This record gives sequence, C-alpha cells and structure tokens, in this order.
Amino acid sequence: MQGGSDVRTVRIEMLALLALSCVPASGWEGFTYPYSRICDQVDDFFGTPVADPYRWLEEVDSPETAQWIAAQNELTESFLSAIPCRDDLRARLRELEDYATLSMPFRKGLRYFFFTNTGLQEHSVLCSAESLGAEPVVVLDPNLFPEEANLSLAGTSVSDDGRYLAWGLSGSGSDWVDWYVTDLGTGQMLGDTLRWTKTGWVAWNADNTGFYYCRMEEPEEGAEYTGLSGGEEVWLHRVGSDQESDSLVYARTDRPDWFPSAWLTDDDRYLIIDIYDGNSLDHSGLSYVDMGLPPADRRVVELLNGFDATYSLIGNVGTEFYILTNRDAPQNRLISIDITHPEPENWQTIVPERTETLESASILNQSKSLVLQYSRDACSVVYLSGMDGAFQEELALPGPGTVWGFGGRQWETETFYQFTSLLSPGVIHRYDFETGEDSVYWEPETGADLSEYTSEQVFYESRDGTRIPMFLAYPADLARDGYNPALLTGYGGFGIPMTPWYSSSTILWLEQGGVFAMPCIRGGGEYGEEWHLAGVGENRINVYDDFIGAAEYLIEEGYTSTPCLGIEGGSNGGTLVAACLNQRPDLFGAVIPEMGVLDQLRYHLFTYGWSWVPEYGDPEDPGDFEFLIRYSPYHNIRDGIEYPAVLVTTADHDDRVVPGHSFKYAARLQAAQTGGAPILIRIHPDAGHGGAVGLTEALDRSADNLAFLLEVFARNLEAVGP
Repeated sequence: MQGGSDVRTVRIEMLALLALSCVPASGWEGFTYPYSRICDQVDDFFGTPVADPYRWLEEVDSPETAQWIAAQNELTESFLSAIPCRDDLRARLRELEDYATLSMPFRKGLRYFFFTNTGLQEHSVLCSAESLGAEPVVVLDPNLFPEEANLSLAGTSVSDDGRYLAWGLSGSGSDWVDWYVTDLGTGQMLGDTLRWTKTGWVAWNADNTGFYYCRMEEPEEGAEYTGLSGGEEVWLHRVGSDQESDSLVYARTDRPDWFPSAWLTDDDRYLIIDIYDGNSLDHSGLSYVDMGLPPADRRVVELLNGFDATYSLIGNVGTEFYILTNRDAPQNRLISIDITHPEPENWQTIVPERTETLESASILNQSKSLVLQYSRDACSVVYLSGMDGAFQEELALPGPGTVWGFGGRQWETETFYQFTSLLSPGVIHRYDFETGEDSVYWEPETGADLSEYTSEQVFYESRDGTRIPMFLAYPADLARDGYNPALLTGYGGFGIPMTPWYSSSTILWLEQGGVFAMPCIRGGGEYGEEWHLAGVGENRINVYDDFIGAAEYLIEEGYTSTPCLGIEGGSNGGTLVAACLNQRPDLFGAVIPEMGVLDQLRYHLFTYGWSWVPEYGDPEDPGDFEFLIRYSPYHNIRDGIEYPAVLVTTADHDDRVVPGHSFKYAARLQAAQTGGAPILIRIHPDAGHGGAVGLTEALDRSADNLAFLLEVFARNLEAVGP
C-alpha cells in the first residue's frame, strides 16, 4: 500500500465496517431538533448583562420540561437505534462482563464478609463465611429487591460482633439513603428505618447496640432533588427503636456548611468527630470525645479546629493520635499528636513528606506496623514500616497500576488489597504480617485475551510547559497512521486522582481497534495539593489546556486524528469536555459530556453546589465572575460554529448535579449548531448522579456511547473523503 490517500481509504473502510452502517456519501444530513422555547431572562452580574434563554428548563418537573425531555429522548433513541452495530456491541459487552468477581474480605466477629457476583447479576450479593475458602452464606441479596421500586444498595455496615447488619437503600439512584437493620442471627429484618441521610456509611458503638450516622432536616415537599443540602448532624441510633428516639451527638447549627461524621477508634476509647468544611478547599477539623470518662464528664474536645489543612486520623495507640495531613506538606505526611499535650510544637513527624504523594496509611499487626500507600506518577507504591516510620519493605506489585485496601482492625495480623490496571482486572492479595507472605487470594478469569493489547504511560507538555502523565491502551499491532478511533477521558478537579483501572467497556473499545487515553491533568490529586490548586478557580484554564494538550499529543504522535477522536467525561469531567469543546470545536470528532456542571453562574443554587465554590469560584464575587464567565460551558457556546457530534447525558433523579445544567446546555448547543453533526441529549429515567441502578442498564449505556462514537467517526471520515 502506497501513499497517504490509500491509508485513509483503508481506514474509512475499516471504521465503516466497525459501525456496520451504510454511510451516505453526503455525510451528515442534518437534524430537526425538538422545539426549545427561548425566554427573555437576563441577569445582571456586576453591570454585565448575561442572558439565560433556557432558564425554564431548570424546572425539571414542569409539564413543559417533561414534554421537552420526551421529545429529546425520542430523537436520541431514533439515532442510536439506527446504528446496526449497537446490539452487537451490547451483546459483546455482556460477554466481556460475564466473569465472577469478589470484593476484599473483612472480618467481623467470627466471620468474614464479602460481596460476590457470578458475572451478570444486576447487583453484587453480600455473603459471609466462617473462614477463607469456606462455603459462603448469603447475607443480603439486592437482586431480590422489588424491581419496580428501582432500588440499589447504597451502603452496608456489620456490627463488630457480627450480630447486626445496617444497610442503606437508594431509590432511582438518588443521593438520599434510607437505612434499615437486619439481625444476622435470625436473618430477620428489624423495624428500624432511618431517613434523610445522604451518606453511605454508619459506625457502630462500642457495645454494638446502635450506630452513629448523619442526617439532615427533611426537605420541603417538591425540593427533595433540587433544594440546597447542608446542615448535617451526627445522631446515635439504638437498634430496635424508632428514629424519633435517636440521640443527638454533634450539631453546629451556626455552621450548616460543615459536614461532620463520627466513628470509634479501634480500642473503643475515643469517639472521633471528623468535620469537613464545605466552604474551603478540602480543609477539615478533628474533635473527639473520651468515652472512657463517666457519661456526665464527656465533652467534645476540639483537637484541630483551625481548618487550615486536611487532617485524617488513621488510628491511635493510647493517647497518641496518628494523623495524615497536608499541613506544611503538599504531598502529605504522617504525624502523631499526644492529646495530653496537643500543642503544635509537640507534634512528632512519623513519616515525613516525600516527592511521592502519600495517599493513605493504615495501622495493623497488633499496632506494630504502618502500611503506607503512595502515588508515583499516578501509579501505586506501597511501603511497610514500623510505628516509628522506619522503612521495612516495599511490596512487590504486579506492575504499574492502582492499589486500594489494607483495611482491618489495628490488632489484625492479616490484610487484603486489590491491584488493577488498564489490562489487569482486580486481583485480590492477602498479606500475612506474621510470615511476611504476600499471596494472591482471588484472581478473576475474564475470558478476554488481554495479550492482544498494550498499555503504557507517556508524558507530554501542556501549553505552559508543565509535564503531564497519560495512560494509554491500544491493540498491540496498532498502526500509528492517524486514523484509529480514539477515546480520551479525564476529570481534573477536586483533588481526585485518575489512576489506571480495568473496565470491560475499555476492552470492548480496544477490540474495535480503538485507542483509550486517560491523562492525569491538573486539578486532580496525582501530585498532591499543589497539583490540585493549579487547577482551581482562576487557574482552571490549566485543566483545559492540559486536556487539549493530550488531544494534540494523540494527533501529533499518529494515534488518531480529529475526525476519529472522541472525548468523554462525567460530572466534573463533563464540565471539562464541554469547556474544551467550546475552546476547540475544531479539534474533536465527537464529545460526550455526562452529568456535567455546565452553568457556572448558577451551580451554587442547587443541592451541594454551594460547597463547590472553593473549587470553581463564587459567581457572586465580581472577581470570580470575571473568570467563570470565560469558561462556563453554557455561556460560551457561539452561534455560527460548526460543532462536532455531541451526546449529552444526564439523569432525571440526579440530585447532586441537577439535570437542568445539561438541559440548558443541550438546548443552547442545538440552537447554535450550523453544521450537520447531531447535538443529542439522553435523559436517563429513574437514575441519579451515580449512574445506572442495575448492571444491564450500565452496560447498555456504555455500549451505546461506543456505538455513537464509531458511527460518528465513520461518517466524519466519509465526509473528509479519500
């Protein structure tokens, strides 16, 4: 084969075959979109008029919006259902997902507990066993929940003596969680019902007669999914009683922006109250109650109340508290504070800051060992040390990837952890402190031939010269001719790192000859707090530059080209890809913003949005408004632009990032589109911010996204011509 035109012709034929569609020679034929009424809403921001022509779509339950949703879903479904490869992709993804999985075991009382899934069960099942490898007994099977109720398990907590199970239920994917209790001895569900919580955890008290949990005031009727959230309080619930009898443990009515949580140290001596400040960048406080004192003498002691950094207690040995913090250490360090002499000048540094980021730490092995988990260029590194921080050994991991786990009570001499990477499904290891043996406890068999693919980490320079890491996976025989379908995904916010992990949908993409790319852009936590702050507020332009730089790298290195380059991101990642589309509509072949924060001038008026102000900026501050208006996705859509194909997705029960963001963005983009490529929105019914409630819907959504990309790429290349 000679010449670039021949290469392009072959690639067009290959993509057309992948899409299995008859592509018209004229490329896109244009779309007739549902009617979206334009209103005359104009807001004044410090003398600057800002139009909001689709404000009415924020009323997500109005009859007019419901009609709009139905029409938009009908259009989107008509496009997706016409892609002949759609059903084949859905079926193949089910095959790839059809393998048994097991969660990391944990011990409570005399039994181990863990979740299992035979492969295609809609929900994983909580089981227990008397010993590792013993026959499991089903404890709770969410697959038996009434299907019409659209319920999902949102959290579980087994009492330390193994007698009770507290479990939380979410309806239609909402963040609201109702809690119930089951007696594991009899298998009977008790009468306990706890409502108006938004957390997936509870913490049992010392005698296992009750548990601590957080709750909010009952919202006004009709505002359950959109009203402002805050004012959490810590309560103690006694098993067998009703919620009205619960005891208030901690509340700060003067600080509705604080998010407290409570739990007992392993020795049951101290009730720890962690407090996250919603009006700061991940700053936290730490208080405690000495439960060894007579009840009349117990009081809340504010150990760390400056809210000047993050503080996370990993455990205690007597009065010595071991705390992970980024105070004076952007990469984090481990300190100890003797609470009898808590002044900062008496703090001891146990593990000093390193060039690697210390992500987590655990105390285990009869309180004699520390497990220290670091991130090195977004890959996990694990060290073992003594309680004085003295290095003992580095765990030999299977390769570059992501590790999590190392849980257990401080006196336990075994622990479990899981390793995964782009081409390695979750392998569970058991580490025995008494023998020093690190053994594989569980290794799934996926049925996919992963030897056909290659993964690697590359580095590229962003616009300001910053070195950015990126993980890639692609077929081993990939030709870098510039015409491979490529999917670029990212997040870039809230200090959350993007690390390599296994997904059946990624393998499906690789089977189609695709390139999968995931850059570790600023705003995340891959390199500690400084990396995070480099993408916050006015610095957020760095996040978009980093992501655009990743796309340019893939093109320059011949992995792909604009007609077959798709970008996808969810939540803050949805904000990312929408903002990058606005900046460079010429760079991408297709865009999938999922549940994004797309109106940066009104996000703070709904649910938890006010707590994102430290991350994004304050629309009610004139200085912050100046940069927010420059990158707000909804407000930076331009008329007269030929945009690439876009598939916006959201959910009607998303009570974290309310669907009005996506509604308004899609309506505005449809109105502005001058090209023929489709601007579609898919509104998932009875679902929330966390995604699909069951496995089947989750797999179908993923397959549909890939089908959309393949169809779009085939049409894009056909329009370009040989």
